[in-house]
Amino acid sequence: MRSQQLGNWQTTVLGILLGLLVIVGLNAFIIINPGQAAVISILGKARDGALLEGIHLKPPFISVIDVYDLTVQKFEVPAESSTKDLQNLSARFAINFRLDASQVVQVRRKQGTLENIVSKIIAPQTQEAFKIAAARRTVEEAITKRSELKEDFDNALGDRLDKYGIIVLDTSVVDLTFSPEFARAVEEKQIAEQRAQRAVYVAREAEQEAQAEINRAKGKAEAQRLLAETLKAQGGQLVLQKEAIEAWKTGGAQMPKVLIMGDKSQSSVPFIFNLGNLPSQQ
Repeated sequence: MRSQQLGNWQTTVLGILLGLLVIVGLNAFIIINPGQAAVISILGKARDGALLEGIHLKPPFISVIDVYDLTVQKFEVPAESSTKDLQNLSARFAINFRLDASQVVQVRRKQGTLENIVSKIIAPQTQEAFKIAAARRTVEEAITKRSELKEDFDNALGDRLDKYGIIVLDTSVVDLTFSPEFARAVEEKQIAEQRAQRAVYVAREAEQEAQAEINRAKGKAEAQRLLAETLKAQGGQLVLQKEAIEAWKTGGAQMPKVLIMGDKSQSSVPFIFNLGNLPSQQ
């Protein structure tokens, strides 16, 4: 009986030891997936050197692992500023960034979580970068030179976030709004420009029409001049006779409304009058 109890006790102890070994073994290593980096803290102190993808050993029970995502993150951040001409300008930026793997330990020590990075670092630095970019130009230039505004903003934001271990990959201006007063001024200016363009178009159209009238008058005068020269030249009488025959043909079998009269002289000009204009006899 005593030997049986001793055997059961040894089995229980052995089972407990095996269980402890399994627990210790599971807490003695960590697997870091691709696109991640981890910071190991032993007894509350962060150890230098980030843990990159793969399997890593760690002291069980006395260490804490903080895992950070190194893939591209995107957050929208609002910003407001005044332009060079003291106009209010509001914007909303979409910031694409990722953490620098070589500075993850410093990020853990100074900023902590990703939420803290966005609220305490990226948001205020976005505001400051936008102030720098907007103050260099007027509100009208912010509209017409939007790409230059974005370029200045990107440079200012990249320089400010680089020292925090944050790499800015790209930014996008989601929205850019102005004060209501400036919006009305822009609308009125556009309307005035459209009216001015319309007035220029009407003036050019009138000028072209006047030039066309001049050209038609010149052409008519030239035609009359050529006709006069033709009639004065030899054979001009034949031209008039041809016109008379054409007028007679137009009347058909009826009495022509146009009567051409002339004498026998070849040099005389026939007299043409419209019979339809004669008063009818009752």
